[in-house]
Amino acid sequence: MTAATNNHVDVVVVGAGFGGLYALHKFREQGLSVRVFEAAPEVGGTWYFNRYPGARCDVESLDYCYSFSDELQQEWTWTEKYATQAEILDYIKWVADKLDLRSGITFNTRVSSTVFDEDTLRWTVATDTGERVSARFVVMATGPLSSPLTPNIPGLDTFGGEIHHTAHWPHEGVDFTGKRVAVVGTGSSGIQSIPHIAEQATELHVFQRTPNYSVPAGNRPLTPEEIVHAKSTYAERRQMSWRSGGGSPHVAHPKLTMEASPEERQEAFEKRWELGGVLFSKTFSDQMINLDANEEARRFYESKIRAVIDDPEVADLLIPDDHPIGTKRICTDTNYFQTFNRPNVHLVSVRRTPIERIDETGIQTTDAHYDVDALVLATGFDAMTGTLAKIDIVGRGGQRLVDDWADGPRTYLGLGVDGFPNLFLVSGPGAPAVLANMVLHAEAHINWISEAIAHLDEHGYAAIEATADAVDDWIAECNKRAEATLFPKANSWYMGANVPGKPRVFMLFIGGFATYLDICAEVANAGYKGFNLLKAP
Repeated sequence: MTAATNNHVDVVVVGAGFGGLYALHKFREQGLSVRVFEAAPEVGGTWYFNRYPGARCDVESLDYCYSFSDELQQEWTWTEKYATQAEILDYIKWVADKLDLRSGITFNTRVSSTVFDEDTLRWTVATDTGERVSARFVVMATGPLSSPLTPNIPGLDTFGGEIHHTAHWPHEGVDFTGKRVAVVGTGSSGIQSIPHIAEQATELHVFQRTPNYSVPAGNRPLTPEEIVHAKSTYAERRQMSWRSGGGSPHVAHPKLTMEASPEERQEAFEKRWELGGVLFSKTFSDQMINLDANEEARRFYESKIRAVIDDPEVADLLIPDDHPIGTKRICTDTNYFQTFNRPNVHLVSVRRTPIERIDETGIQTTDAHYDVDALVLATGFDAMTGTLAKIDIVGRGGQRLVDDWADGPRTYLGLGVDGFPNLFLVSGPGAPAVLANMVLHAEAHINWISEAIAHLDEHGYAAIEATADAVDDWIAECNKRAEATLFPKANSWYMGANVPGKPRVFMLFIGGFATYLDICAEVANAGYKGFNLLKAP
């Protein structure tokens, strides 16, 4: 691109993680001019930033990779069942180099605003480096878990030791040898990092507000035979994934939970437990809609966890009792619960004794002061909407997206928003998003957006915009589906419950990945039903 065309493009993509990289590749193949802006100095998105000890994906590595190119599938070889952050980042960097994607990415640059011009039907994208780019389309590949939360604890800024957030971990790593450490938070990043920190620290205090369900990952190296088999059957594996509920080749037990005999239930749970990971919540197809079925899974789970924790009182604190199993995303771990058997590890229930403040030497709760040298914040994310809220997105008539979403996110299919023509979201609210394999999900969204742009160009349209009625109907559909499940019974980040003041709405489409893809295809095949197609002014 010349300097002039560089600032006047068909598409601006925000983010260079899995979604943004595929968008760049796909749109380029389509003959479109593309600029990608990435805040980090490297590709990878969440896998660039989240490099805390123990960071792994909870989707099997054979599935958590691009499917659009069999050449990529055949050339890359995963080493473990669940890939580490480092291996996933190596993979993403390898893809970026192999497909020559870096030349289309502007790194170390954050998009600060994107403003729609109703006269030209174009967006003006502004960055924190002072650049302004005009684009027909803006694709937000910003990721649902990309805005870390720092808790508002009085005195946090007065702590005299080192402070690390799991989502901003130093690239050179951290050595906790000989140190007294406090970890605040027992969500996924806490559960993955605590066993590693415990091995180094002289003393580790874990501050837990809400216990989480976590299932052993059952991680192990992949054998040469498994790799050969996977590569020779990738087509079938992917087909199963595309037609599944969550984007992985999982098949639930053929019977419903209570239709199975007690022996069959036990055997099915045992088998899924040995396989490891988040799919324990889908052992039977009715676990997330039937409370009795869920209770069977929960009882099995509790027996497994109590069996590996020496102190029954510690087990009482670590086993959730406030939500059905699976209604918050099940974490995956390696020896997390066993870590609390170590003499140097202490669990502090913030529910029983809340944190009052942090001072120069440590943490003060309502009943004790904990002297520590290092503080680790494993306090999660402003999920789904947090990053979008930090960009000043201005649509028709000066309407700001952050105002439009003041009572909760409003989308059609999780792809479009009324009042914001030619603005597309990738794996955002109103889509399955984090309930599915995020790599295949990103591919599905980019493919749909690519075909929509091709349709506009082929038929002489300049823009596509969701209608207000379609958005209202889609929100109602998402709510109806959610209410037919057990998910709303949990104060989860799916509901925005981890962010003070955030509206409590279930932000995802819960009807399953394949069902969702069918709906998106049906909308497109019907001439983009629920969207207005606009001619150039």
